[in-house]
Amino acid sequence: MSAEGQVLIGRMGLAAIRAAGWRPHAIGGLTMGADPVAYAVAAASWGTDLVIDAFSVRKEAKDHGTSQLIEGNFRSGDAVVVVEDVITSGGSARKAIAAVQGAGGRVVGVLAVVDREQGGGKALTGDGHKVVVLTTTSELGLKAADFTG
Repeated sequence: MSAEGQVLIGRMGLAAIRAAGWRPHAIGGLTMGADPVAYAVAAASWGTDLVIDAFSVRKEAKDHGTSQLIEGNFRSGDAVVVVEDVITSGGSARKAIAAVQGAGGRVVGVLAVVDREQGGGKALTGDGHKVVVLTTTSELGLKAADFTG
């Protein structure tokens, strides 16, 4: 969540989305891990030809206020990228995907900062989702057990 980290992740995430050929209206994922990544990408997109808004997916809907599962700039029908800070099993992304699809959104892909290489990326691909990662634990010179996310 450092200022420098936000700028770097935002730029890298936006570049990865462009390289994948995705044209989402919004980016988001399961709070709290996905939030800073989604917000950084949204900020980096401002002033470009691909402005991407951000949203957060709650772990469960609140029983007061808006009572929504998805908060932020998301509308039914939107093409979205689901984001993960770290993919391990793919469970967080699957929950976010289910929430987005349940609210009428269309998931164009999954973006992760780090893939722990423990099967989550492959599981999401097996579900029919394109997955793009910025780096892996191997590329970082870490063993999955050394990386606690």
